[in-house]
Amino acid sequence: MPTNPFPLSPSELLDKYRQMRTIREFEERLHVDFSRGDIPGFVHLYAGEEAAGVGIMSHLHDGDRIASTHRGHGHCIAKGVDVFAMMKEIYGRKGGACEGKGGSMHIADLTKGMMGANGILGAGAPLACGAGLAAKYRQKARGGPSDVAISFVGDGASNQGMFLESLNLAAVWNLPVVFVVENNGYAESTSREYGVAVDSYVDRAAGFGLPGVTVDGTDFFAVHEAAGEVIARARDGAGPSLLECKMVRFFGHFEGDAQTYRAKGELSDIRANQDCLKKFADAVTSAGVLADKQLRAVDAEVLALIDQAVEQAKLAPEPGAADLTTDVYVQY
Repeated sequence: MPTNPFPLSPSELLDKYRQMRTIREFEERLHVDFSRGDIPGFVHLYAGEEAAGVGIMSHLHDGDRIASTHRGHGHCIAKGVDVFAMMKEIYGRKGGACEGKGGSMHIADLTKGMMGANGILGAGAPLACGAGLAAKYRQKARGGPSDVAISFVGDGASNQGMFLESLNLAAVWNLPVVFVVENNGYAESTSREYGVAVDSYVDRAAGFGLPGVTVDGTDFFAVHEAAGEVIARARDGAGPSLLECKMVRFFGHFEGDAQTYRAKGELSDIRANQDCLKKFADAVTSAGVLADKQLRAVDAEVLALIDQAVEQAKLAPEPGAADLTTDVYVQY
């Protein structure tokens, strides 16, 4: 039996592959169904970025909170939100995560610590500060390690004032928050090199007294290691950190984006050479820890799962007029 060089057991590695494959096939299916006109509203896809979401969320539990972005499906799946409820939500049907009234950009499930996707750029950062403050007070009352909060932003949203203010607030209050910048190179259609003055977002963190680290966001194991360190730091009361994941997105900013800002051959190159699932599969199979047939079996199971989720979503009823006034205010 070959020695396992990875920090996870074979069964854990297979589970992480399953999560990443589920995100990939979920997004690939939405790409097709949206183009057919089956899905209402607007859709932003996470395909290509799976290693970051799963690598980070591997260290979290349901009591930890995350604040997502408009590109939030991958975060939801990695945090444990039910795929069937997500699909119903995206199709605008009852039984969805928000009873079909939020759609793609507003999926939330507080039972899993998912505070919500967010259509306002950078708006999740102050929400994570609030969750971090609540976790800090709970930790004082009960003792032991703290729950943590994770704020996800893209490279464009990192220029928003509320994000920068949140870095400062978290540092001043020593909050158990990790700020994740998912740097896929583009703020909508604007290249990062054109719109950001610093070479690394770690430089931004230093300006607020936060430690920061940059990793290859297409390498699950690099993300997993770095995320484990900054999350453990937050749990131990050592304060906030910034984690920059350099990654790629396989689709445009939104579904329907012509991507004329991309260089010739860029998309085919990242599919061939920067696919995080291929990198993961090559690593675990070449080490002899998992067999290719095990991964292919997961692929087939995930495809069947996505087919079932879509079928159930299409059969579910739409919200009625009486549903408009529900879930508007918190009821105690």
